[in-house]
Amino acid sequence: MTNATALIDAAALDTILAPLSLPQRLVAARQAIAGPIVLTTSFGLEDQAITHAIHEAGVTIEIATLDTGRLFPETYDVWAETERRYGRRIAAVVPDHLSIEEFAARYGINGFRDSVEARKACCGLRKVEPLGRALTGAAGWVTGMRAEQSAFRSQVRFAAPDEAHGLVKLNPLADWSRDQVAAYVADHRVPYNVLHDRGFPSIGCAPCTRAVRVGEPERAGRWWWESEDKKECGLHLPAVSVPPSAAIAAALAGAPSA
Repeated sequence: MTNATALIDAAALDTILAPLSLPQRLVAARQAIAGPIVLTTSFGLEDQAITHAIHEAGVTIEIATLDTGRLFPETYDVWAETERRYGRRIAAVVPDHLSIEEFAARYGINGFRDSVEARKACCGLRKVEPLGRALTGAAGWVTGMRAEQSAFRSQVRFAAPDEAHGLVKLNPLADWSRDQVAAYVADHRVPYNVLHDRGFPSIGCAPCTRAVRVGEPERAGRWWWESEDKKECGLHLPAVSVPPSAAIAAALAGAPSA
């Protein structure tokens, strides 16, 4: 699929999806997009709701997860429970081990806390580069993004062109509230991460996620040592002129040695 095709498909599909239910949005997306569609799941509430809807609707959508190697034990537990519940394997896409070894040698095991640049380099190695492999050959990418989650995500569409990957990015929960997602998961008895019951509305890597305080935004617990306007790992940022692999290589080259 070319980027031009993605632009045309996304513009029409976004309008089609708006009035539909979650399962209907997935069915309509599957009908509109000719090639493979992939859901990348982090096993958060949103992704679990979508996984359930994929199963209920019987649509052919692949499911993969980015196993960064630093996830919470509870995340692995819900991964296994989800596979049992829906009778399917969820593909694990892991980082390149040589790049991780080099990062740790230069930055230190938790060196991502030393600077925003170091943290972004770590996310690039553990998430962005594996995402590219997870989406290889895909024509559609399903995510659990919601407009309510943060200011950065406030303009998220149901379908939009993703020029970085040359596909249509699908956000079937774009207009849902946190309460709607939680109600859907509860009503359908969908497996979920128990950390959600312990004050973690957004769950990523264990060293980079804390519980939120009363009144804080949903994503306040992610990379909490950074300022609020920088809290994205890079998976959902606009395309940049430098390929992720080149940016990561440059970050590693400029990193201080231990």
